[in-house]
Amino acid sequence: MNVIACNKVTRLFDTFTLSYVDLALPEGVIMGLIGENGAGKTSLIKCLLNLYHLNHGEIKLFGEPHNINEAALKQRIGVVFDDLHLPPNFTTRHANQFYKLTYTNWDEPYFFTLVKQLHLPTQQKVSKFSRGMRMKLAIALALASHPKLLILDEPTSGLDPIMRDEILDLLVQFMDEDATRSILFSSHITTDLDKIADMITFIHKGRIRFTTTKDDLFYKHGRFSGSEEEFLAIPEEAVISSRKTSIGVEALVLREQVNTAFALQTPTIEDIMLFYARGDK
Repeated sequence: MNVIACNKVTRLFDTFTLSYVDLALPEGVIMGLIGENGAGKTSLIKCLLNLYHLNHGEIKLFGEPHNINEAALKQRIGVVFDDLHLPPNFTTRHANQFYKLTYTNWDEPYFFTLVKQLHLPTQQKVSKFSRGMRMKLAIALALASHPKLLILDEPTSGLDPIMRDEILDLLVQFMDEDATRSILFSSHITTDLDKIADMITFIHKGRIRFTTTKDDLFYKHGRFSGSEEEFLAIPEEAVISSRKTSIGVEALVLREQVNTAFALQTPTIEDIMLFYARGDK
C-alpha cells in the first residue's frame, strides 16, 4: 500500500508553481525529499497536510482523500517542521498536556521516556531552549502518538553532527519498532539521507525530477573527473551536466551509457542533486 499518493498535484503561488507532482510513498519506507531552497519541498508537505488547497490533482493518505475525514487521518500522522511551534511560556509538561488532548493514541509514559532519553528539561520554558533542544522536543512530540506516517521538514537543519546523529538514531528506532510505518524526510542535508533513506525524490523548480531507490540512484549514476579530451569521448546523451575545474572537467553521467574504460566514482546524493539542478533536466 502507498501511504502517500499524489496524482498531478498542482498549487499556484504568486511567484512559484508546484506543477503536476506525482509521488508515491510505500508503506515501510523512508523517503528522502531533496531539492534546493525554494524548490517546493515545504509547499508539497503543506499540500499533503491540507494547509494549502490544491488547484489541480489529488492526494491520498492511507488510500483515502487527504481532505475528507481529515481529523481522523491526522491522528495517524506525526509532523515536524523546521522549528517547534508552541507558546513560548510552555514547558515540556505543558506540551504533554496539550498533545494528550489532541491525540487519541497519545502515550504519556513513552513521551517522558523520550524526554529523558533526549536529556530535555521538564520545567524550563521552551523559549529558553536551544535550537537543538527545540527540535528534539518536536521529534518526541511527533513520535509519542505512535504515528503510522512521520513527515519531517528539515528537522536537522542547523544542528551539530552529534545532535543530528541522535535524531537519526531515533528515527531508525521508530521504523524498527513497526514495519508498517513510513517516513517522508525533507532535507537539504543529504548526508542524513545517505544514512537512513530507502528512496530519494528530487524536486526542482516545483516539479519532481525523479523518484528512485537509493541503491538504484547510485547504481545508475557515476561521477566523472578527468581532462577535457577524455570528457569529449563521453556520449552527450549520457551527461546530466558538467562543470570545468582547474584541472579539467567534472560531470554526472549515466553509467550504462558510458564506456567501461572510464573510471567513474560513486557520487553522493548531494552531487546528484547539484548536477541535476545545474543541468535542469
